[in-house]
Amino acid sequence: MSRIDRREFLKILSAGAAAGTLPWFYQYANASSLPRDFYKIPKKGNVRILHCTDFHGQLNPVYFREPNVNLGMGDAYGRPPHVVGKKLLSYVGLKPDTLESYAYTYLDFEKAARKYGRMGGMANMKTLCDQLREQMGGRQNTLMLDGGDLWQGSGTSLWTRGVDMVEASNILGIDVMVGHWEFTYKENEVLSNVALFKGDFIGQNVRVKEDSLMGDEYAKLVETYDGRGLFDEDTGHAFQPYVMREVGGARIAVIGQAFPRTANANPQEFFPDWSFGLREDDMIELVQDIRANEKPDAIVLLSHNGMDVDIKMAQRVPGLNAVFGGHTHDGIPQPIKVKNVEGNECWVTNAGSNGKFLGVMDFDISGGKIKSMNYQMLPIISDALPADKELQAYIDQMRQKKYDKNIVESRAKKLQVNKKRLGKTYEEILSEKLAKADRTLYRRGNFMGTWDQVICNALRKEYGADVAMSAGVRWGTTTLKGDWITMEDVMTQCSLTYGETYVNEMKGKDLLNVLEQVADNLFDPNPYLQSGGDMVRVGGMDYTIEPSRKLYERITDARLDNGHPIEADKTYKVAGWAVVNRTPEGRLIWDVVRDYIIKNKDKNDVLNLPKINHPKLIGVSKDPGIADYPGELG
Repeated sequence: MSRIDRREFLKILSAGAAAGTLPWFYQYANASSLPRDFYKIPKKGNVRILHCTDFHGQLNPVYFREPNVNLGMGDAYGRPPHVVGKKLLSYVGLKPDTLESYAYTYLDFEKAARKYGRMGGMANMKTLCDQLREQMGGRQNTLMLDGGDLWQGSGTSLWTRGVDMVEASNILGIDVMVGHWEFTYKENEVLSNVALFKGDFIGQNVRVKEDSLMGDEYAKLVETYDGRGLFDEDTGHAFQPYVMREVGGARIAVIGQAFPRTANANPQEFFPDWSFGLREDDMIELVQDIRANEKPDAIVLLSHNGMDVDIKMAQRVPGLNAVFGGHTHDGIPQPIKVKNVEGNECWVTNAGSNGKFLGVMDFDISGGKIKSMNYQMLPIISDALPADKELQAYIDQMRQKKYDKNIVESRAKKLQVNKKRLGKTYEEILSEKLAKADRTLYRRGNFMGTWDQVICNALRKEYGADVAMSAGVRWGTTTLKGDWITMEDVMTQCSLTYGETYVNEMKGKDLLNVLEQVADNLFDPNPYLQSGGDMVRVGGMDYTIEPSRKLYERITDARLDNGHPIEADKTYKVAGWAVVNRTPEGRLIWDVVRDYIIKNKDKNDVLNLPKINHPKLIGVSKDPGIADYPGELG
């Protein structure tokens, strides 16, 4: 933080005393002794790139626990982000029991959270961004990038169809962004939001399907939004593949890479006219073209590939100087420096999730050459950064909007409007207290989290199911032990545009095959074949998994909670949600979870979880990507 002179200090102190509170920096210093210059980064060049990613709709400060299990296969073994806890701290040279330990690891999370407070908050980040821009001599010397998953993940983002996040990101000052969950709104909603966004929405790997290019319907849609959604009819690019920006007197090329597996991981009904893919060959050709014709001083990739994919792509695509990545929510304090096929170095970064971090990379560029690069990741400690007044006012005002009949929460025709919420403000709905947590509730990690168990328990109770399955997504904030679980907490775990629930009958062999296929998406040693999520969460059933084995060889000894083994030809009732290929008509998951929590709290308002379905893990006990695992290790 920049130093404050004595006159300014007394002015702030007087204001704080009049309001009955200490000034923000003094208040925080008493709590955690944050160095006063913690957020002051000396200028180390003429170009500064600010990077955030995976906000997942979180406008206000949150708690978010980092994983204690993040296994790496093949070349990724033992390399960040697949190093956790104390081993991660040792790898990057940080100390335990510090602010950095709280930010980057799960270690003593509850104690550290009570000490350091919540993290993130877009208005708090805005204060820091403005300070970092000022330190560089003005906004003309900086560029702010967002790695996607910005518009989804909260009640307000769902109800406004992402508009709340677009408006907030405009105030924050995001210049360029890419997408993933953004595409799970309808195409017209995506294009409307792109039109509202004041920056550039880019993606070299998003194409308009050939049939759509030939038809009138998509042409009318594009025309409605002033040409957005069809950047180049000849190449089929739906959006700009890259942008050139002049920053600090240098020419910077920013190439966009949306999540390549969007069409596999999310319902195609939301984006019927668009196709996705890794498209590495196209990336190589595009970089060559930019180098030959644009004469940039630096080329950076703004990506939603996931960090392992980014590392492989940085090795195989010549000409990239840095990758600003997203999707896998990896909070890595240092870049991974890789050599590409030409022998040149590329820095690969990822800025975590939920607004917890801001990446800052300074380039010293002169005479068309990069003389040096410097990178630092800054944890956003909310109490240490006063909220920007304009952005906080927007957030507060937006939350006073009323839930009305025009809000559509579901694809299913009979679930279009929740009449119980009509007339209430977003704030009133989200601040509802449901129960107190009997332990810290979290989601992030390769296997079962405590929030996942709540969701699975709710599904089983709703349908009387033997087994419940919940997607291994990495978004969802953390609730501390003893704190009230609010409806906002539930929505951070559940809010997406296809939240309908279901119950099916499945043969045991089919159930196990699903687990095997998801495990292969996660643990295939080739990053290009991974989906970037975590293992599907399973409630009511325990199993053993050996991640290093091949497809259909990983899962063994699957048993129901009552100890009965899963039989291949026996039929089981399986409940779930977030279906990709069809639209169930069961109640929405957030209503199912809300009602479960209320009905199953005890007389002291505490929700108790009698069991967590942690799978038994084989062959990973020495892996630096696992620590303090609460289940059994073989």
